[in-house]
Amino acid sequence: MGNKKETGLGLRGKTVVITGGTSGIGRAAAEAFALEGCNIVIAARGKEGLEETVALLHDLEVAALGVQADVSKIDDVRSLAERALEFNGRIDIWINNAGVMASGRFEDIPAETMRQLIETNLIGFLNGAHTSIPIFKRQKEGILINNVSIGGWMPAPYSTAYASSKFGARGMVEGLQGELSDEPNIHVVGLYPGIQRSTGNMHSAKYSGLDFKIPPISVDPRQLAAQMVAAAKKPRKQIFTDGFAGTLRLLYGLFPETIINTSSAVMRLMMKDDEVTDTDGNIRRPSLEPHRIYGETALPVPSKKTKTVALVTLGVVVGFSLLSSFRKNKKS
Repeated sequence: MGNKKETGLGLRGKTVVITGGTSGIGRAAAEAFALEGCNIVIAARGKEGLEETVALLHDLEVAALGVQADVSKIDDVRSLAERALEFNGRIDIWINNAGVMASGRFEDIPAETMRQLIETNLIGFLNGAHTSIPIFKRQKEGILINNVSIGGWMPAPYSTAYASSKFGARGMVEGLQGELSDEPNIHVVGLYPGIQRSTGNMHSAKYSGLDFKIPPISVDPRQLAAQMVAAAKKPRKQIFTDGFAGTLRLLYGLFPETIINTSSAVMRLMMKDDEVTDTDGNIRRPSLEPHRIYGETALPVPSKKTKTVALVTLGVVVGFSLLSSFRKNKKS
């Protein structure tokens, strides 16, 4: 994907708005931009999480403001923007990050839960873009960073509503990139990370006897936060923020049926019909404790060396599969 011209490298003094900023990826992003000397405005539904995170940012000696807002409600998002403008006179970077997830058989997830998931994940992104872009146009510059997920390219198994929201968010990103192609100083960035070792899974909704923790191959949320900072310094249209995300996109592009069928089969093995685990998580209410960056993993986190070996092995498997497929096609 082509890039627009590089923005100024320094972020000190810039005002950054981060939705879903009180735990997981959002909290890691708030910390990362604070360390760059930015003014931080975080938004979330829960007052307690906002207070805790703002206190953390003040400890990092930056100006910070917490705003209670539900991104699925346009009036809340407009109020968030107004508070941010009052805070420092402008908005330089807006990060669409707030998101929720529900896993389980499609028919087991309440329709109201699915609707709110779409309202948060997709309408929330649209609301953020609809509010920030006019401000950027008035300023003649601005960066909209969208934390979409690799789920915008490959559907998460037994998470159909979530996949629908993420495919939609990717469509929004690419549509806006076309619309704003004549605005050289306004950038729309799509981030596509793999599974994160954040609190997201702890706060998610689960049905159909599903109750799982994050796999050990998950990615450090601070790594994604660093990619957000890098995108603010040098915007790119499309960023696969870690090796696993890039590999999954490649694999799904080559073998879509095999990948989704296999991953769905694995999820079915995790379903325990004799256990009642149904929970809406944080879909229809603010996230409860813990308000922190990291979540619980199913197994100890492997070393960087082990992850590298796993990626190389996966690359070899992909390469072998491609070669075998090429030879079969050549013979036929």
